[in-house]
Amino acid sequence: MSLRQRRILIGVTGGIAAYKVCELVRRLRDLGAEVRVVMTEGATHFVTPTTFQALSGQPVRVSLWDEHGEAAMGHIELGRWAERLLVAPASADTLARLAHGMADDLLTTVALATAAPVYVAPAMNQQMWAHAAVQANVATLRARGVAILGPADGDQACGDIGSGRMLEPHALRDVLVASFGDGPLRGRKVVVSAGPTYEDIDPVRFIGNRSSGRMGFAIADAAREAGADVTLVAGPVALATPAGVARVDVRSARQMHDAVLAACDGSDIYIGAAAVGDYRPEQAAGQKLKKHDGAPLRLELTENPDILAAVAARPRPPFLVGFAAETHELARYAQDKLRRKGLDMIAANDVGDGRGFEVADNALVLYWRDGSVSLPRMPKTDLARQLVAHIAERFLSGHGHAT
Repeated sequence: MSLRQRRILIGVTGGIAAYKVCELVRRLRDLGAEVRVVMTEGATHFVTPTTFQALSGQPVRVSLWDEHGEAAMGHIELGRWAERLLVAPASADTLARLAHGMADDLLTTVALATAAPVYVAPAMNQQMWAHAAVQANVATLRARGVAILGPADGDQACGDIGSGRMLEPHALRDVLVASFGDGPLRGRKVVVSAGPTYEDIDPVRFIGNRSSGRMGFAIADAAREAGADVTLVAGPVALATPAGVARVDVRSARQMHDAVLAACDGSDIYIGAAAVGDYRPEQAAGQKLKKHDGAPLRLELTENPDILAAVAARPRPPFLVGFAAETHELARYAQDKLRRKGLDMIAANDVGDGRGFEVADNALVLYWRDGSVSLPRMPKTDLARQLVAHIAERFLSGHGHAT
């Protein structure tokens, strides 16, 4: 990764997560970026301007009324200088002022004065993040093309647990790296499906599976790191959206089928990592089914549409990567699926004895028409990066549908 001579402006607002931005500035400098920092008055209560000046090697601006800075219209100069503007942490107040076009401090004024892409990394209490006003402001910013990075789930400084944590410095760094299109998949459109599908039996029961979605989400994140424009079609999972990834939420296999086909229009690569249910009830009951004196309940099941087959049947299908989760005879079943569905690559994993589902690590064997490679057990985030690297290599070498 490199950010050599790239010009990145960081806007720091008032929040405890401001301390993490110190590490972010250091990581960006390590990659060769030129970094300047603008702070709100509130941010200075958490980290001093002197700290950021030492880390960035540049003077830190706080006030719109800085006599030296504004003598040459400093907010205009900063806006023109920046190739990227990242606001981190972005407080609820800052999100509101950005959404409403306020220009009452240096940071909001620069945000209006720059033509550079704007990224914001929200950080706040989970209840604040869930508030309708905050979500409306976020929706407004998204509609204007501002990239919303996070927030992540987890423990918060206030003692709450939930969504509202600022993304970690390495994740924000990776988004900025990818935004300059320096990865092997730069300029490519990648669609990833992830998680389980649920098929309703009645209003309170469903047929599902044990997929957590972690592998698919990690793949979407890795593809974004590689420079791709990524759309993630996600089944019902409790995972935060990877930074810089467009997410479409679905529940059933038919919904996922329709969403994937729509997302694959004009796509270069489709990675089908979702654990899609093969069957669904023929008829879902409109009311909760009741027990009747020990009488057995019989469900008529019908087959769900085959998403991979539907994508492969297109006149110009993308490079197709399937997954095979097996409990035995891994190689035989995976290679049969590769041939039968006309895939360019298949990632096979053993899900027996507590492996694969609901765990943080995994191992894969990749197969294609004339070769294979084993990826040993490792954290799913690292495994996803290796998988995406192999996919990019095969895709760019011309081995696939899309060539």
